[in-house]
Amino acid sequence: MPITTRVSLVRGAPGTYETATVELDDPRQGEVTVKLAASGLCHSDDHVATGDVPVAVYPYAGGHEGAGVITAVGPDTPGYEVGDHVVFSFLPACGKCEFCAQGLSNLCDLGASLLTGARADDPTSFRMTENGNPVGQQCGISTFAEYTTASVDSVVKIGKDIPLKAAALVGCGVPTGWGSAVNSANIRPGATVIVMGIGGIGANALQGAVHAGATTVIAVDPVPFKQEQAKLFGATHAYATIEEAADFARSLTNGQGADATIVTIGVVKGEHVGEALASIRKAGTVVLTGLGDITAAGAPIALGDLTLMQKRLQGSLFGESNPRHDIPNLLRMYRAGQLKLDELVTREYTLDQVAQAYEDMHAGRNIRGLVVFD
Repeated sequence: MPITTRVSLVRGAPGTYETATVELDDPRQGEVTVKLAASGLCHSDDHVATGDVPVAVYPYAGGHEGAGVITAVGPDTPGYEVGDHVVFSFLPACGKCEFCAQGLSNLCDLGASLLTGARADDPTSFRMTENGNPVGQQCGISTFAEYTTASVDSVVKIGKDIPLKAAALVGCGVPTGWGSAVNSANIRPGATVIVMGIGGIGANALQGAVHAGATTVIAVDPVPFKQEQAKLFGATHAYATIEEAADFARSLTNGQGADATIVTIGVVKGEHVGEALASIRKAGTVVLTGLGDITAAGAPIALGDLTLMQKRLQGSLFGESNPRHDIPNLLRMYRAGQLKLDELVTREYTLDQVAQAYEDMHAGRNIRGLVVFD
């Protein structure tokens, strides 16, 4: 029989997260129920609340970055047991579609269902309901919940020795930022790199740039606190504006500019893309990772500069990461002391404080907020 669980949801957009009690389905074949230990507070869930990212149904339970312990396993679902520790991947990976077969599991066909709030194989079937009415699940997982039921395509088993509060962060923000540098930006040893926007994604783009061998890593953020925090994650320099950062990069590169600029601003607008493109050298790369209004179009790009300088503008979803490889790999790096996870968390919150956490994010008080469950 379904159980009840407390979740944080929005009832419309624009809206504010509030706590509610919903009914949660038992797991079906290919599904598990998980008791959450922690959930990261990613900007993408705020985009749902503001309406920048439209979803198919309201109410809509947020959260897509979390870790916990399996409490129930659906029938005929081999490979999973009660008590297993898991990290949620906000991008499911079926392992069977054309893109998974090419090694591009971040582009798995199941991603088409992420904002429907429903099961991927049935758009009329919802795992969460409130008084008999559908409640959408963010990315099919909804980690702003004491318990959640999800497809095994969206969970990755991890070692029980790994702290779940740290593990929660590798479900989205860490691989997205780290992979934007390591996988998408074509960074080589000795490179000069700019990262625009130092939040949960940007801080990990800094770490990725260092791991890829960049010599000069320049952070850009107008908030002094974030400029200081950027040094902890590998930034060699920090500036309030992209203009200052680009001028400094040019001073080091015979007037050329950065080898790569990674855009991880919380609310990306077209002008940010134009500024980033102007900051890179000939044959340089701009990686666009942050989101804004996903229906917006247009950016002030000098087309001649793009063509004649042979520059590259690269989108990056989940940092081009493969969840089943990169989530365990990043945790191995964490255990070896090569990746900072604990240091990313500025503040911890309860489930009832999700709205406050996003106020703190907007005010620039956090690198990453974390919801911690009992």
